[in-house]
Amino acid sequence: MADTCGQVLLGSGLTVLSHPLMYIKVLVQVGHEPLPPSIGRNLFGRQVYQLPGLFAYAKHIIKIDGKAGLFNGLAPRLCAGTIGTLVHSRVLQRCQDAGKYEVSGTSQKAEEGSLQHVVNETTKEMIARSCATIVTHPFHVITLRCMVQFIGRETKYSGVFDSIVTVYKNEGVLGFFVGLIPRLLGDVLSLWICNMLAHLVNTYAIDDSMSHTGEIKNCSQAVTGFFASMLTYPFVLVSNLMAVNNCGLAGGLPPYASIYPTWVDCWRHLSLEGNMSRGNSLFFRKLPVGKTYATDQKRFF
Repeated sequence: MADTCGQVLLGSGLTVLSHPLMYIKVLVQVGHEPLPPSIGRNLFGRQVYQLPGLFAYAKHIIKIDGKAGLFNGLAPRLCAGTIGTLVHSRVLQRCQDAGKYEVSGTSQKAEEGSLQHVVNETTKEMIARSCATIVTHPFHVITLRCMVQFIGRETKYSGVFDSIVTVYKNEGVLGFFVGLIPRLLGDVLSLWICNMLAHLVNTYAIDDSMSHTGEIKNCSQAVTGFFASMLTYPFVLVSNLMAVNNCGLAGGLPPYASIYPTWVDCWRHLSLEGNMSRGNSLFFRKLPVGKTYATDQKRFF
């Protein structure tokens, strides 16, 4: 119980610190570009047109809403983080207890570090993460809509409880779970890619006789996790767009977004436009040639 409380407190602190970053990322994902591009230099020193980065975007939000404006949607996100941590911890403990019971009954146990052991542990983690994601997704939807309100200056989603009532009245129970499928798929794929790659690296690329083997393996886990998140980013983008799609906010309606019947249609549309990585980076944002933005309807070349 003490470990769970510690995880909740640590997670809440990290959520508060990282919230402005997520806020800006979501606005970029939706396609909100309120600032004109500027001339900058790429990694090779060549002059290019660049879209405003993280700090310029943050200054724009502060200019309009003040520093507190960077934390729009924080309350439902904290609720999601707290509930998600509790659900994840409880389900994972149940899975581990069930695994111990099966092992004691069969007298078989996968050797630690073996492929079977990695598969077993990843399966337990997948179940725990999926349960936490399903339970907290309604708060995730509310968080995104509170953020996207910045575009049209709406106040439709003003609080956690009021937002719950608003979603239920307008969309029913299913409204709380829009965008859930691509989010779940992304989480599951990211977890398996990360753990399988880390197992391959730790087994075939790292010699146990090397010094600081434990630190090296932890580093490999972090690197493979970053690589997996990059591969599965399109699922995150599609999930977030579907969460605000056609919800009555300016950011979820044309000209910002098309009305997508399903998340597959959203995926296809983004793929055709070449926008599957939109919002993945908030630095060195190169301006696409001939791109039209919904905020001012200008075309930059």
